[in-house]
Amino acid sequence: MQTESLLSVLVVIVNLIPTTPLREERQHAKSRKRILPVPFTEPPVSDPIYEAYAYCNIPNRTENGWEGHSPPDYKLLSVQVLIRHGDRYPLYAIPKTKRPAIDCMLIPSRKPSHPQLPAFVSHMSRAVKSRWDSVMSALPRLPSHAVCEMGELTQTGVVQHLHNGQFLRSTYIKKNKLLPSNWASKHLYIESTGKSRTLQSGLALLYGLLPDFDWQRVNIRHQWSTIFCSSSCDCPMRNHYLDEEQRRQFSLRVKNNLLEQTYVEMAKIVGVPTRQLRAANPIDSLLCHFCHNITFPCTHNGCISLEHFMVIKGHQLDDEKERHEKKLYYKYSILAVHPFLNQTVSRMQRIAEGHKEELFALFSAHDVTVAPLLSALGLSEARFPRFAARMVFELWRSPKGRKNLYVRILYNGQDVTFLTSFCQKHNTLSNEPLCPFQNFLNFVKRDMFAIFNSTNYYDACHRRVF
Repeated sequence: MQTESLLSVLVVIVNLIPTTPLREERQHAKSRKRILPVPFTEPPVSDPIYEAYAYCNIPNRTENGWEGHSPPDYKLLSVQVLIRHGDRYPLYAIPKTKRPAIDCMLIPSRKPSHPQLPAFVSHMSRAVKSRWDSVMSALPRLPSHAVCEMGELTQTGVVQHLHNGQFLRSTYIKKNKLLPSNWASKHLYIESTGKSRTLQSGLALLYGLLPDFDWQRVNIRHQWSTIFCSSSCDCPMRNHYLDEEQRRQFSLRVKNNLLEQTYVEMAKIVGVPTRQLRAANPIDSLLCHFCHNITFPCTHNGCISLEHFMVIKGHQLDDEKERHEKKLYYKYSILAVHPFLNQTVSRMQRIAEGHKEELFALFSAHDVTVAPLLSALGLSEARFPRFAARMVFELWRSPKGRKNLYVRILYNGQDVTFLTSFCQKHNTLSNEPLCPFQNFLNFVKRDMFAIFNSTNYYDACHRRVF
């Protein structure tokens, strides 16, 4: 009965989610002076079930988006893509309940699948890791357990990124000719955290982008930090704002009587103390049940219900709303993502100067990587990073001259450039079709630290603000 109820909810949600940009958006785009794709971000939605379904990102359609679009005669110079890994098995188990029965073997005949999945599996078996560092070399290239291990990438997660890569190939490789036909290792830059799910997600996207790629031309670097701060991670004030943000989260949670009552009811069902259940982060496991249409856990005391799930998910939405209002997470985000953004603009500068290296960069990461990046860029209305979320930074040159450089930023295929804090005013004050690269450069090098009354990263990281 519970499964039928959950399935009926999913059927309704499927009909609510558009599979292509809306007709009204396209019509509006044709009348704009700027560029065909309309800058857009997903509207805030307060329905926990809708949000949960969007988070699952079930690959039931062909991936699409506005990547690679520009006014006529503009030249695409470089692309940098940050992804969240695809669908995974839970990181936490609900105490005294059966774990979700999910097979992490890759079986092309099982849904969801992808036309490239058999060839992808075969290609991964022929991998040569001679150019990889020891951390990356030790990780499996494919998920391979008949009963998923904790945090393991699922077949759904692989298919999600095959879709991503296939779409990006159509726009960047085929349409815009970003890479030469005889591309070499110097043209790519690939970095992943040291988790099998991020490495495997990156490989799936790369295979969709460059099918049957030459392993000798691929070097995947290990990034030890989930915020990709590399050698610039020393930032005491970042840690301070993260601590303050966690205190805010705790304060909001203890005020939510309905949430506490829900945890008490669930704890009684599974037969553990409420504190132990809460520490197990049950929403992580429940989202896996939801995304895979598996009945929520039951014991002889009863079943965890969709209503329990909705209360916890609803609290997450309330938490996101207050997070934007209090600005503590925003301050943390600025300091967390600056090293990554600084590397992004530096790579763009080198390419603009004529260097033909790292034309396509791929960073395979986590929700805790993508979420602060959205916040730091001022994209407060963007939805929390779903499985296989992608954030794209494009560098363009106009036909007017070498110094006429522009950027586009896209989130899950939607052009959000003119919603960023550094290009909102430009959108209303200028007739230029794209956002000047100089705006992005000024933001990363100086303007993003204004909230700390600072002009640089070191000062913002070490000056205590009272």
